[in-house]
Amino acid sequence: MNWTVGQILELAPDASSEKAGRGLAKAAKWSLLGRDDRTLWGEISGSGKKPYQARIDLSEPAFKCSCPSRKFPCKHSLGLFLIFGEDARAFTEGQPPDWVEDWLSGRDGRAEKKAKRAEMKKDTPVDPEAQAKRTAAREKKIADGLNELEIWLADLLRRGFAGLAAESYSFWDAMAARLVDSQAPGLGRQVRQLGGLVSSGDGWEAHLLSAIARLHLITQGYRRIESQEPGLRDDLRAAIGWTVAKDDLTDLPGITDEWVVMGQRIEEEDRVRAQWNWLWGMQTCRPALILNFAAGNQPLDASLVAGTRFKGELVFYPGGLSLRALIRDRDGDTQPADGFPAAPAVSDALRTYGTALANAPWLERWPLAVGGVRPMRRVDGSWLLIDASGAALPIE
Repeated sequence: MNWTVGQILELAPDASSEKAGRGLAKAAKWSLLGRDDRTLWGEISGSGKKPYQARIDLSEPAFKCSCPSRKFPCKHSLGLFLIFGEDARAFTEGQPPDWVEDWLSGRDGRAEKKAKRAEMKKDTPVDPEAQAKRTAAREKKIADGLNELEIWLADLLRRGFAGLAAESYSFWDAMAARLVDSQAPGLGRQVRQLGGLVSSGDGWEAHLLSAIARLHLITQGYRRIESQEPGLRDDLRAAIGWTVAKDDLTDLPGITDEWVVMGQRIEEEDRVRAQWNWLWGMQTCRPALILNFAAGNQPLDASLVAGTRFKGELVFYPGGLSLRALIRDRDGDTQPADGFPAAPAVSDALRTYGTALANAPWLERWPLAVGGVRPMRRVDGSWLLIDASGAALPIE
């Protein structure tokens, strides 16, 4: 892939790293700049006697630097990558030094071991009786948690919203923690978010009521889960917090297409970062969500960059909407995208969202792409996207 400066800067973990990386994106500051078909490497003076050694595996990309920074990628890796994005001729082509070869060998070895473990796990027989007992025990905990949540929501509505602004976050966190203990972490996360809605500005009451209604829909739907269609059952279980192991997707059929990365968003909660990658299949005309997580200072997947495309096979998690997916295989390198279809007007985009919401009323997010819009800043500092008809969408 021919990486552009804009795409490389998308990988910066924060604004300060981006600024520092730009400052190091000068070939004259580096004592060594090398490359081959797979890798970039470089050496640059640091605070110690030995220069920092940075290397980049372009196949993902993945980063490694000998500096003490806990950010991924660090400013040295960003600077090295930016030089490549601006002028690849600054790098001398050749055989990677030993410290690069050792890193690549370690990466390849870990990938091979991971594949072997997955294969061994696949071949290990599951004890159906023990699995049934574990499932029944969790269902009992979830049922108790739903009972407690319903009582708590009823009390919340009975007392009204007037005094909620005075409540601390511990008020919401306590109920959220009880739901997590009941093995319903999906509901716990949504309850924790209620506190943020109270302080979200004008109109927070309507947003809070809508979120409470969604929680009510999930609890009532889950109590009647056996009478729901298979796809809705899967969606409800996901909303509660049941997870599907990647190994369980192995035998599901995949969908091969040219996938465009429409956008990416990174959020953090309890020191766990969630990376939401929104994809669009150019032939199948369907969206996909690739969701990645990283705890603490662990690096997030850097291989998906907004404005790029790749040919590959995705396998979708079970569900009525079948939105979340896993990349099973890629064919070739990632390339810059030429664009992707967008709704001609806000009304068309909202109609698509309305259809998805009708199929899954507890839906929290859905990708929208609208063409022919312009940004407009309101007096209160918030932003809107305005189409040719004057219809608007609020944006963060």
